[in-house]
Amino acid sequence: MPLPTPHPRKPMHTRKVEYRGFERDDGLWDIEGELLDTKPHAFEIEGEGEWAPHEPIHHMHLRLTLDNNMVIREVAVAMDAHPHAPCPQAMDPMQGLIGETLGRGWRKTIEGHLGGIQGCTHLRELLFNLATAAFQTRSASFAPTADGRPPMHLGQCLAWDFNGPVVEKVYPLFFRWQPPEKHQARSGALEPQRTK
Repeated sequence: MPLPTPHPRKPMHTRKVEYRGFERDDGLWDIEGELLDTKPHAFEIEGEGEWAPHEPIHHMHLRLTLDNNMVIREVAVAMDAHPHAPCPQAMDPMQGLIGETLGRGWRKTIEGHLGGIQGCTHLRELLFNLATAAFQTRSASFAPTADGRPPMHLGQCLAWDFNGPVVEKVYPLFFRWQPPEKHQARSGALEPQRTK
């Protein structure tokens, strides 16, 4: 269903973001992100230069190589277009993500390595949603964990509510599932807990 017809307006800015996921021949996974900012009119940043209509202001690429545990093994970054001379200095700190895991706490991990003046706003933005693209790329992401816990996406949105009809139909084992009590988690007893 399309959006309602907007009030008369004129275009001012376009940001395109794309993610692509690949399974490699060596058993690893490549997840790539690309960000492109353009404007339909010429503009100037004082002291930095002028941009023609549709000339990229930001054009950035990144690739994370992951293993089956979602641990980052390699990081590649490119900045084809950026508005300020120091911008490429934000690429080297990206290597600090090697060894980190995509999963819960991913945004906190990004902020810890690349937050504030340690990194680039636009690369951080690409990284935020790259985890979802990685999840969608790997079919194993949708399976229960080895220790019997539900897949990571359950309980994270309205459709995947443990008490909802989608979980009941697609993952009946986890319908009305509750996290185990702390003492059960420590003892290793991870039987699904259900509400009545």
